[in-house]
Amino acid sequence: MANLGNHRFHLLCGFQLFLLMQLQYKVFCYQYKVGDLDAWGIPTSANPLVYAKWSKYHNFAIGDSLLFLYPPSQDSVIQVTEQSYNSCNITDPILYMNNGNSLFNITSEGNFYFASGEPGHCEKKQKLHITVGNASAYSPSYGPSALPEIAPSYTNVFGSIPHPPSSSIALSVSVAITAVVVSAACAIICGIM
Repeated sequence: MANLGNHRFHLLCGFQLFLLMQLQYKVFCYQYKVGDLDAWGIPTSANPLVYAKWSKYHNFAIGDSLLFLYPPSQDSVIQVTEQSYNSCNITDPILYMNNGNSLFNITSEGNFYFASGEPGHCEKKQKLHITVGNASAYSPSYGPSALPEIAPSYTNVFGSIPHPPSSSIALSVSVAITAVVVSAACAIICGIM
């Protein structure tokens, strides 16, 4: 009898571990530093398509965020419509960020368009188009033939980017609640059996 109860306990613990792993898989969100090693700025002549290339090699999802790093006295970032993106019209932004450490949280699927808020920078290709969801991941300004098929690999010499505390707390609370509920269910089932 004791052996059968021990087997049930191990089975329930395994099931609890499986549930926790599934929960963690679904709540992972990523914070992307726009341009990776390149800060948010006017692309160099050696790499004029830096932002088009960068967005092609990332799969963005709801819950992810974009981190724009730049000197606040020299630049800003704005979210714009597709039409404003294509024409570099920066006069009527959807969102304006200028603190040099701007975080944009992705809360829905669709196409998102960003440009520098400084006059003349957008025309020099300091703009970014990302797609969240199933739509085409190519920027309207650059077709797929303009981009290489293999993503460049860079070593991150600056260390990891810290995650905002709200997502870490939400993850910890979700995991803790699930652990308590599953543990309680295991205790009830083991007590009954």
